[in-house]
Amino acid sequence: MKTEIKYSSDLTSRQWQLICQLLPRPSRLGRRPIDRRRIINAVLYVVRTGCQWRMLPRNFPNWSTVYNVFWRWRNDGIWQKIHDALRAKTRKAAGKKSTPTVAIVDSQSIRTAEGGEERG
Repeated sequence: MKTEIKYSSDLTSRQWQLICQLLPRPSRLGRRPIDRRRIINAVLYVVRTGCQWRMLPRNFPNWSTVYNVFWRWRNDGIWQKIHDALRAKTRKAAGKKSTPTVAIVDSQSIRTAEGGEERG
């Protein structure tokens, strides 16, 4: 019997309920779909620990499957959609408008070396 290992980067049930609504529907064609919560937990593990994809612990789905789903969702804008929805929900909970209305850009000038005189 395989024991499931829990990591601090894993989604809670509440977090999963928020995110699973934002994911695309699984395809009815091809192989049986892999548990998407396990995929997201694996991605969060990589982000949190900084490990290489190939170094994912074996209790997660195969690293190449996790990477391919991550890559596909990135290109399809799914991660951006999740980010935007969670940001809006967090801002509303804090009593703010769902989208930011102000942006701050900070730049710093670095003085370059003066010179450029002719030498020779």
